[in-house]
This record gives sequence, structure tokens and C-alpha cells, in this order.
Amino acid sequence: GVMLAMGAIGGVAGAILRSIPSRFQRPILVGISAVALLGLLEDLIRIVLSSSPNILDATRWMFASGVESGLTVVGAVVVFGVFAVASFFWGNVRSGAQGRVAAMPSGTRRGIVLGSYVVFIVLLLVLPRILGSYLSEVNNSVGLFLVMALGLNIVVGYAGLLDLGYVAFFAIGAYTMGVLTTTAIGPEAGQIVWGAGMTFWQALPFSIGATILAGVILGVPVLRMRGDYLAIVTLGFGEIVRIMALSDTLKPFIGGSQGIVEPAVPTIGTTTLNTPQTLYYLILIAAAVAIFISVRLRDSRQGRSWMAMREDEDVAQAMGIHLVPTKLLAFATGAALAGLSGAIFASKVGSIYPHSMNLLVSINVLAIVIIGGMGSIPGVVAGALALYGLPELLREFSEYRYFVFGALLVAMMLFRPEGLWPEASRRRELHGTDEPEGELPAEAVAADGPVSGS
Repeated sequence: GVMLAMGAIGGVAGAILRSIPSRFQRPILVGISAVALLGLLEDLIRIVLSSSPNILDATRWMFASGVESGLTVVGAVVVFGVFAVASFFWGNVRSGAQGRVAAMPSGTRRGIVLGSYVVFIVLLLVLPRILGSYLSEVNNSVGLFLVMALGLNIVVGYAGLLDLGYVAFFAIGAYTMGVLTTTAIGPEAGQIVWGAGMTFWQALPFSIGATILAGVILGVPVLRMRGDYLAIVTLGFGEIVRIMALSDTLKPFIGGSQGIVEPAVPTIGTTTLNTPQTLYYLILIAAAVAIFISVRLRDSRQGRSWMAMREDEDVAQAMGIHLVPTKLLAFATGAALAGLSGAIFASKVGSIYPHSMNLLVSINVLAIVIIGGMGSIPGVVAGALALYGLPELLREFSEYRYFVFGALLVAMMLFRPEGLWPEASRRRELHGTDEPEGELPAEAVAADGPVSGS
């Protein structure tokens, strides 16, 4: 009876909402969504505000206390009113601001853009102090998956090479860092029998170099494979690496099922990056480097070669693209970023175990690329936040969090199959939108003249 009554109330509310003028529908929906979101994330908001006791005390009237949870009645009304009014006036404010900015001289506009970038960078630098330890840890996990996804985006999004064994490069980077830096050596320690005793920074180039070599080794036998066959072979490569990590033969060297413990922790001067709020800056630098590499490759001749090969390998080869070095470079570049993420992961967690390097990691990273938008760098960032950050924020809902998460993914694939932030060419393919005048897609640019390898 209660469920029936709630359904009837919801139906009546929906009918009333549809009957009111359209300019009021959006503000009401925004207000209701804000109330629901703040009520669901009440515990998380309290954790964030706990670092600022004054702000926490000033907002106690908003949240229920005792056995109750969520927003109070007054808090819900205030939140609804603030967000609804802001949404109602936001359209006029935004259009007016855009008009004023468009009328400004070009130098002033560039200054505004530069200022916004500076504000964004400053916000990133102070973010750990704002979020606290727990959310900084969530940010670090999202950042590591972001670095991996940017590497896989080069392989899948740019070059069109479906790689289901991508976790192998992540594992190679982590194990190389562990072997070269661990302090738990010898039979008395119950761990591996040899270690180089390097620091984190000394071992980092070797970790990346090992994954680049592994990427080339994987690329050589699959040069003539495409589509499903390529996916199956790369999947097999990932399983080979995982089984080798578990084998007794290699146990004296990489620890077997016991793994490797006590890898080196990165240090900068006298500062040890061993807390979520300090390690955040190392992961932020790694993500910035990965984004810089991805942007430079996307806009380069090599990037256009990858995109041409992604569309049609035969036509790309006929236009003068040498497929062998082009494919090998894609695998090697993607592997290098996975190795970078794996090396940082080893130091962050403090141990490396084969069970952390399973197929699900590859699937999650591939899902980030697809959900965010294949070939789109902003899309990969959005995908990492949505697919890895959102489940962590929903952890308080226990077993229901993946139900909610799965429902959101299904809805997104039905209503926005191109991704959260798709590449322009991908959006055109799915929606048939016209290309802005004066712009050409990267594939057309690649086919317009000789490209690398000719």
C-alpha cells in the first residue's frame, strides 16, 4: 500500500511538473536533484567539513541529527530554493556574460581565459587541504586510473587497437618498481631473494622502460591482427603475465602469490610522499604529463596517422602510412603510461600482489575510455571521475551502490552512446551534426597529404 501511494504521488507530481511552463521546469528539477544529492551525501559532506569546525557548526541546521539522516525540513526547503532560483537566473546571466565577453578585445578575452586557467591550477594545488584525507585518497585512485586510461585511449581511441590485456603493462611497471626498490629481501624476510635497493626515482625510468619493451614485444606478433582476434590475443597476453606472477618458478624473484612488500616511497628533498595528501601531488604531475603527451600526439602527424589507421588500415597503408612502426609506437606509448601508473601504485599501496592485476582492471580502464568518449581527452577525465570516483562516493550505500551505478551506466549508454564528453568526429558520426565551417576532421587532414612513414 505504501509503495502504491508513493507511486501515485510521484505520478501526480510528474503530471503537475509537465503542465507548468517550460521555463519553470528546469529550476524545479534542479532544486529537487540538489536536495536528493545533498541528502544522500550527507556523511561525505560532514567528512569534508570536519576539517573546518566553524563551517561545520554553521551548517548543522541543514542536516538531521541523532538516528535520522539526510536534510532537515528547513534545510531541504533552503537548498531547494537556492538552487532553483540560481538555475532560473543562470541562463540569462550566462548569455549576458557571453555577450559581454564576445564584445571585448581579443587581448582581454585571452587574459580572461588565462586567468581561468590560473584559478583552476590553484584550485588543484589546494584541493587536498579542502577535501581532507579520505577524499584525497579517492582522488589518488581516480588519478592512477586516469593515467592508465589516457594510455589506453592512445591505443584504442587513437589507433583503434582493442587491447584487453592492458593490465599486464600496469603489472610489469608495479613489479619492476617493487623488485628494484623493496627492502624485504632474503629467505629470513620470507620475500624475494634479490633486490637492487634503488630509490623510487632511480627505479622509475626502469619501470617505464620495461613496459615500453613489453609493449613492443606484444605488438610484434599482433601486427596483422584486427578486431576480435586482436582482443583475444591481448587478453591472452594479460593472463600470461598474471599466471607468471603467480608461478612458483618466478617466486624467488617476484614473490609468487605472496607478492612484494615494502617498495620505496617517493621523496622530494626532506618531504616523504607517504600520505594521501602529499602523494596527491605526484599523481597530479603524472596525470598532467599523460595529458600533455596525449594532446601533443593527438595534434601531431603521428596522431593523424593513428586516426587514419583507426578508420581503415588498408586505406591508411595506401596513403603511405607504414603500419608496423605506427602500431608498435601506439602499443609502446600506451604501455609507458600504464607502467608509470603501476610504479606509483606500488609505492602508494606498499605492496604488489598478483590478485590486484586481474582482467577486471583492464575492463574498468576500457570502460572509462568508452564511457568518457573514445579518442577524447576530456572524456577520459570525465569517465575516470564517473566510473571510479562515483562508486567510491556511493560506498556508504554498501551493496546498493553498484546497483545505482549500473543503472546510471545503462541509462547513459541508451541516451548518450557517444560518451560523456565525445570527440567531435565521434559526435558527428552518431548524430550527423555538421562540421563547423573552416574545420576538418583529423582523418581528412591525415588523408590530405603524406604522413609519417611515407
